[in-house]
Amino acid sequence: MNVAVDAATKAMAGTGVSDGVGAVVGLLLAAGQGRRFAAASGRSDRARAKLPKLLEIAPAGVYAGAPVAAAAARTLRACVPRVIAVVAPARDDAQRRLHALLAAEHCELAINEQAGEGVGTSIACGVAAAADAHGWLIALADMPAIAASTINAVAAALADGAMTAAPFVGARRGHPVGFSLPLRGELLRLKGDQGARSR
Repeated sequence: MNVAVDAATKAMAGTGVSDGVGAVVGLLLAAGQGRRFAAASGRSDRARAKLPKLLEIAPAGVYAGAPVAAAAARTLRACVPRVIAVVAPARDDAQRRLHALLAAEHCELAINEQAGEGVGTSIACGVAAAADAHGWLIALADMPAIAASTINAVAAALADGAMTAAPFVGARRGHPVGFSLPLRGELLRLKGDQGARSR
């Protein structure tokens, strides 16, 4: 696994990832439909209707056996000093359970009232909730097996001054994706299904 960076601009050289206010903040996107996890786990729509995907048990990773969202949150929390979980409004019991689960994992919650409009709105919501950050690590709550070493490598690239950073295995880009402070305006303007891949 390699981390590719946009090295053309050294946006924040010398900025640590554990400095508290102004540090790199983790954004855990937990307001979507979780199609990646559903496909990878082989769970049917009928099975997922009984147990929402982010509350299912993670089958792999360091925190296998914990709920999917909790496993993803724990790994991200171990790597950055602040994690904001972007969630849909708590309009049903499943969402209320998810909110409580993520709060118990010491994530701040940012409620995305436009969650149904696409991932771009969740990214914008999370960035707005951490406007004082020097950068953002955008992670997905339905990917519980991402290694801490991968997250740390992306965070370190941002701290070293990269505008963007992402892990790659061969030509395939992975998660999380990191963005530095100069890109805040672009991230705040994201809408619909515009995601981190389109930056």
